[in-house]
Amino acid sequence: MAGGKHILGKQNAQRVFGTAKVGDRGQIVIPKEARDFFGIQPGDTLLILGKNETGLIVTKPETLHDLADQIFQSVEKED
Repeated sequence: MAGGKHILGKQNAQRVFGTAKVGDRGQIVIPKEARDFFGIQPGDTLLILGKNETGLIVTKPETLHDLADQIFQSVEKED
């Protein structure tokens, strides 16, 4: 699955990189293709978010920072 499998054939949409099994210590291994695609390196910190209805989101904390910047810029434009 080079570059992950596109869902519903859409480019730049959601991708499936495989599965991850939870070990005895609660650890998971992120598939190599996903780590390469998202630039995840050993020692990186990841943010884990969750919602009952949709499950877990694993992302880099900078993603939320960038989203917050976009929200603040949008609010500034409305003022």
